[in-house]
Amino acid sequence: MLLAQRQVAPLLLLCALIFAPFTQAQTPNQQAVASAHPAATAAGHQILDQGGNAFDAAVAVAATLAVAEPYSSGLGGGGFFLLRQQAESGTDYRFLDARETAPLSAGRDFYQDADGKFQRDPALNGPRAAGIPGLPAALVLLAEEYGNLSLKQSLQPAINAAEQGFAVTERYRMLGGFRLEAMRRNAETTRLFLREGDIPAVGTLIRQPELALTLRALAERGHAGFYQGPVAKLLLDAVHAGGGAWKQADLDNYRVIERQPVSFNSFGMQVFSAPLPSAGGIALANILQGLEALPQATPGSTTWTHQLVELMRRSYRERMLLGDSDFVEVPTERLLSAEHAQAMAASINPNRATPSSELGDPAPFSQGTDTTHFSLIDAQGNAVAATLSINLPFGAAFTVPGTGVLLNNEMDDFATDPTGENAYQLAGSEPNSVGPGKRPLSSMTPTMLESGEQLAILGTPGGSRIITMVLLGALEAIEGENVEAWVSRPRFHHQYLPDHIQIEDGAFSPQLQSELEALGHSIKPVGRDYGDMHAVHWNKQTGELQAASDPRGVGQAQVKARAEQPAQRNAEPRAVTAD
Repeated sequence: MLLAQRQVAPLLLLCALIFAPFTQAQTPNQQAVASAHPAATAAGHQILDQGGNAFDAAVAVAATLAVAEPYSSGLGGGGFFLLRQQAESGTDYRFLDARETAPLSAGRDFYQDADGKFQRDPALNGPRAAGIPGLPAALVLLAEEYGNLSLKQSLQPAINAAEQGFAVTERYRMLGGFRLEAMRRNAETTRLFLREGDIPAVGTLIRQPELALTLRALAERGHAGFYQGPVAKLLLDAVHAGGGAWKQADLDNYRVIERQPVSFNSFGMQVFSAPLPSAGGIALANILQGLEALPQATPGSTTWTHQLVELMRRSYRERMLLGDSDFVEVPTERLLSAEHAQAMAASINPNRATPSSELGDPAPFSQGTDTTHFSLIDAQGNAVAATLSINLPFGAAFTVPGTGVLLNNEMDDFATDPTGENAYQLAGSEPNSVGPGKRPLSSMTPTMLESGEQLAILGTPGGSRIITMVLLGALEAIEGENVEAWVSRPRFHHQYLPDHIQIEDGAFSPQLQSELEALGHSIKPVGRDYGDMHAVHWNKQTGELQAASDPRGVGQAQVKARAEQPAQRNAEPRAVTAD
């Protein structure tokens, strides 16, 4: 029997009990939303002003991003939601896994031709690249189980945005240019998102009336409005016509899984982050706890940077061994332990970079990309960090006629070729191979750090670089830097293979770069358009909220005075179950 039927791991349940000391009923008495598009930020505040809580606002923000950022997220994709519930009895953290699933007909040879040769194109383009979407189910669950308002009310801003349209930006043009050839292959994608077969000019209005109808069906019928009935039939017919493998059973079986988040102590903060099938929480635990175990160094110094890079290298090596823990056995308890991080740190040579080749091939465990993010908090202290995706810009570049639903190409996040790499040059592995109903491994890392004095909420898109961007933002928060510094600081990244440090413009001074190269590090500049972080900070001592959106993107962050809200529904934490 598949491990998907297991209950949440007892260890993580224990961690949830241990790391729940925030029993004081502190509230910020303000509200803040930071998202990747001004329309989505406005939608979140609109719902909060109407009496919604953070979870209602999350529905509005996520759905509006699905309209206004077709290059980053959508109803045809999925994502992760990290929730902080504030009640009189204390604070409770939980995690909604709305990751896409592989079709039931998918297997290890899903992308092999008759001669057994791996085919890259169908893993990236067209309906065969698409997993079963999870975002619609997450929106329904958030509204029904956590929200104050009806799903219909929380979806209205997104419906309005789809009908009224949004203006093309330079970011739209840049990301569209990356996928132009694939977009031209599909008539519906071309009709909706291109003009005369090319990327529209800045300011062009993109209206999506069919997507508005799909959102209305979801608002009226909930889960069945997308996964059954007329919308489901349109999805299945188009996928089949395009060579895909979805069945009604795939849609019927889709469920959001409520998991306990990864939780650990580091630098005086309790860190809550993404569990498997995201590699993010485990990697953060390894790197932050490993950094604590190393000799203290000044942030930004050569020694500090060397330590971080070496910890990144080792953590990304272990990423190759991870997969959907509902299907493969992963020693999560060991990987999250301070002892494991300390052992990783102890292997670092302070005077020399360790070539990735010297670490060797990882021994397998025993078995039984473009993206968006938002952070928000309501006046009662409920908070959401959510990272959503359709993978590459414009996903599979395949839009289902009559629905406005642009399908994801998240199947490439599996090790579709277990001996090769995916579109982000992440090495493949058997634990993350394609399998029916499995959820692909992810780097999405919505994260919160909390102490008695503060709460930090952050996350970012960025494919394989997400984890290290969140890491650097978290370190800024730990150092007490302003929230603007978290989202704007120049970034660097190492992912084991390829064996070089990727640096954003301005990340390293010439002297730092020279000293790192003297230690044996190879350095590769990658330009400036690197991530799109959105963050919120709550200073519990002063009650002040701050919010910031990455200057690299077109997002907006806004703090507003407390809106009058009725008594909260579902205010008391409830038990987490796994579907």
